[in-house]
Amino acid sequence: MSSSKLQAKESKLVNQLSNLDRLLVAYSGGVDSSVLAYYACKVLGAKAKLVIAISPSLAADELEAARNQARQFGWHLLEIVTDEVSKPEYQRNDTMRCYFCKSALFEEIEKIAEQQGVQYLAYGAIYDDLSDFRPGAKAAHEHKVLTPLQAAELTKDDVRLLARQAGLPSWDRPQAACLASRFQTYEPISVELLGQVEKAEHYLHTLGFKQVRVRHHRDLARLEFGVDELPRLTADVQLLKQIACELKKLGYTYVVLDMEGYRQGSANQIKADEKKQVWTAIS
Repeated sequence: MSSSKLQAKESKLVNQLSNLDRLLVAYSGGVDSSVLAYYACKVLGAKAKLVIAISPSLAADELEAARNQARQFGWHLLEIVTDEVSKPEYQRNDTMRCYFCKSALFEEIEKIAEQQGVQYLAYGAIYDDLSDFRPGAKAAHEHKVLTPLQAAELTKDDVRLLARQAGLPSWDRPQAACLASRFQTYEPISVELLGQVEKAEHYLHTLGFKQVRVRHHRDLARLEFGVDELPRLTADVQLLKQIACELKKLGYTYVVLDMEGYRQGSANQIKADEKKQVWTAIS
């Protein structure tokens, strides 16, 4: 995109925020919510506050990175605890799981807004999300949550460019959807299983891998890495065996490497008759 087009979108974002009074931003530390937080605080100053939800579905590493970024920029960060994981409608993990999750989040943020006399809520939906199935958008609409990035027609590439220009540490962070996204739809979710996935991914990050997904298929862990990181794995049999051994200690019976690499939403793209073509066993 040309710099003039990006500047026009940036101006549109700034103008939107300038028309608000006090604002609460749903913040996760991901690049989208980080860019929204950056501009909200830049435009509104102390009238903008961020709210992050502490939940078993948010990895501890992601939470700490979000906190560190907020401290670095001097953002006012409020931490709340959400209990969506304890609710049956979330645990059953149907196609509307994200709706129940976002509803729980926005309900809690609304309570803070009411207590503090804040009229506006916003979250980091982007323009790209309009072409995807996003149940969370339904919850946002019901709770009248604003989507300034989306309204400014900012895409993921735009957001990363703005984040880089702003010096946000999250500008090049790999996408990090909530841990529940590692489960196939209709595969029940629990705090314990989320913890199992989190520990597995944390271990892989300690080995230096950046883009990692541990797709949970009951007793089988299907590992996705960034395509550029796959050669390191395929060239090192001992490393593969080491990974398999460690993940088995966490409770998995089988550990397999997905040779297609990371792709968004793949937990529900694999059909049973395709597994042999896609997976290479490493244990």
